[in-house]
Amino acid sequence: MAELNGVPVPLDALQNLALTNYGHFTSMRVDDHKVKGLSLHLDRLEHDARCVFGVELDRDQVRAYVRKAVAERTGSFVVRVTVFDPQLDMGHPAAAGQPQFLVTTRPAGPVPAPPLSVQTFPFSRDTPEVKHLGLFSQLRLRREAQLAGFGDAAFTEPDGRISEGGTWNMAFIDQDGTVVWPEAPVLPGVTMRLLQNIHDQTATAPVTLESLPTMRAAFATNTSIGVRTITAINDVQLDAEHPVLGKLRSLYADVPGEHL
Repeated sequence: MAELNGVPVPLDALQNLALTNYGHFTSMRVDDHKVKGLSLHLDRLEHDARCVFGVELDRDQVRAYVRKAVAERTGSFVVRVTVFDPQLDMGHPAAAGQPQFLVTTRPAGPVPAPPLSVQTFPFSRDTPEVKHLGLFSQLRLRREAQLAGFGDAAFTEPDGRISEGGTWNMAFIDQDGTVVWPEAPVLPGVTMRLLQNIHDQTATAPVTLESLPTMRAAFATNTSIGVRTITAINDVQLDAEHPVLGKLRSLYADVPGEHL
């Protein structure tokens, strides 16, 4: 399913999106037409529309497009809202200023997702505060990690601080059971923010490859996977059954969804 501004998307609009790849998006897991953190997803779209296109976004209109696109769907699925300008000229991106709204859906995976092992790579996201469409480098490194026998890639800054995964945030559990979110340039994930708000033993601090062995457990998180256990980072093994992981899943499950 794909609708552009509430109608079936024309082929030429998709061609322009594929050729220019300039825009931003948010993805939301929908369960019985409710979304955890829906207001935060709309806040993200508003913020990123200002950064990417210099315009104010009508959140009520976006919400109406999403409701229309998923009206006939039931159960659980993931909906993505991609904001781009179908008339954008690659030679004159400064002229882009009338973004449109592409709404697509895909099946939702199981929650919790299977445990994950990750390999780290030096990499810093371009404009990490924006959930933009530029994913080539992240997917290239994910491919390299998978070819090396890992499930995914995680990234480190030039000073050795661990930051995030290609399409997810990550956090650690220290010896005291505190959830430690990396102090590094990362995408401000909606699920990350929800978890920070509902868990009372939380901190933000640098986590480096050198300090990694002092951590007891780790997890990846985004709207699609919830709290996904990380069992290993490079050759460092982590506790897949740490009790805080179960507590986080329980707390997150109890977060009420907002109606679309």
